[in-house]
Amino acid sequence: MKNIKGPAIFLAQFLGDEAPFNNLENICKWAADLGFKGVQIPTWDSRVIDLQKAAESSAYVDEIKGTVSAAGLEITELSTHLQGQLVAVHPAYNELFDGFAPKELHGNAKARTEWAIQQLKYAAKASRNFGLDAHATFSGALLWHTVYPWPQRTAGLVETGFKELANRWLPILNEFEDNGVDVCYEIHPGEDLHDGISFERFLKATNNHSRVKLLYDPSHYILQQLDYLAHIDIYHEYIKMFHVKDAEFNPTGRAGVYGGYQDWIDRPGRFRSLGDGQVDFKSIFSKLAQYNYEGWAVLEWECCIKHPEDGAKEGAKFIEDHIIRVTEKAFDDFAGTGSNEELNRKILGI
Repeated sequence: MKNIKGPAIFLAQFLGDEAPFNNLENICKWAADLGFKGVQIPTWDSRVIDLQKAAESSAYVDEIKGTVSAAGLEITELSTHLQGQLVAVHPAYNELFDGFAPKELHGNAKARTEWAIQQLKYAAKASRNFGLDAHATFSGALLWHTVYPWPQRTAGLVETGFKELANRWLPILNEFEDNGVDVCYEIHPGEDLHDGISFERFLKATNNHSRVKLLYDPSHYILQQLDYLAHIDIYHEYIKMFHVKDAEFNPTGRAGVYGGYQDWIDRPGRFRSLGDGQVDFKSIFSKLAQYNYEGWAVLEWECCIKHPEDGAKEGAKFIEDHIIRVTEKAFDDFAGTGSNEELNRKILGI
């Protein structure tokens, strides 16, 4: 068995215009002081990285690595969640998702998609340059507006949607293959890859591409009422990344999974800081250790109640306390009697 690495922190929700959150050097020092050992870097935020430059310049990559290393940290992975979302956008969401792209691309869906695909290709090369073997992203969605089948879906609609999604991702996946990096899709509502079945559909549509992997985040499964422990049993061979994020689901007589368009604070399903929700992290860390997960445990803070700095401070220790130092021997070795083939045959009566 392998030891899970961590604690690490996803920087996306903490970056801001004021110190210590305003650049890579400052935020790394802040994270290290809290006890984190790694950082997951959002590649859309110019305060911490220039993705194209990281793909094209080894000197720039060395500079970034030096900044992180000087704080006593490692880069765990790069993230293209926002760019990945733009690989596939249904027209109903064009205006909402334009905000994820440069202003000059707003109102031009075709150019936005081309930009997103190029961003992912840069991410493949940048990940290789950093010496990373896994990358975090979203799949995007063409079918999400049909997630509830009313009006009735036309025959073949889902198959056509996943075929098109795969066609858009295959050149990207091949670029990641050329660079020796896995693409870890965060299974997430709003994406066409939002549960195990949809992941399997996409995997099949890509002809079981070897770089299609999973980012495991139990908070999204709590909100869907999906068995997040059995999910590890089923998909552990695909899980190459882990977001440690808590959540709770408290349905009422007025609202359930979909939340009735309420704000997060009023929804039955809502994200919480680590230890404040309902996720059974002891069992999660045990299962991941059992299945030899050797990646990072990365805190992703999203909470509608607690201050992010408190969530980060508490989260570092929470993850550290949950990482299991796996055993190197069997608990009953003390009672071992030794063995050889002759003795084994005698015991079996043969």
